[in-house]
Amino acid sequence: MTAPAQRPNGALDVHPVLRRAAAPAAAVDLLGQARRGLAEAAALETANERYATAHLAALRTAAAVLAVRGRPEPTRRRPRIRTAWEVLPEVAPELAEWAALFEAGARRRALCEAGIQGAATWRDADDLVRAAGMFLRLVDRILTGLPRLPH
Repeated sequence: MTAPAQRPNGALDVHPVLRRAAAPAAAVDLLGQARRGLAEAAALETANERYATAHLAALRTAAAVLAVRGRPEPTRRRPRIRTAWEVLPEVAPELAEWAALFEAGARRRALCEAGIQGAATWRDADDLVRAAGMFLRLVDRILTGLPRLPH
């Protein structure tokens, strides 16, 4: 065992700095995909594409949380398939409002992906890009414990 380090002022440094464990690689990868997806969404030329891509980035962000926090308690009956937006509030209650916001946009995303003309307006798309960006920054801070500058 090594002796505690002595500081220049003569005090002993006996308190090690505890570091938060890094997020699992799968979560870090999903956050990276979400970040790239948001950058792509901002450059897309139609509102439908921008909306769908931003929503997908938010979904990848939620998946990163699920990768870290795990799954809710199983039930005895056969579980039905649930969306990430339904599961997210159970494993991360602090993100329940975000889950509700993005769950409300899931139908519009499906319409956008199906190519339905006018499924999303430019305002809808831009608002979702901003919301997905805020959600990503919040989750990044929660999972890694480190504040990041906006991209």
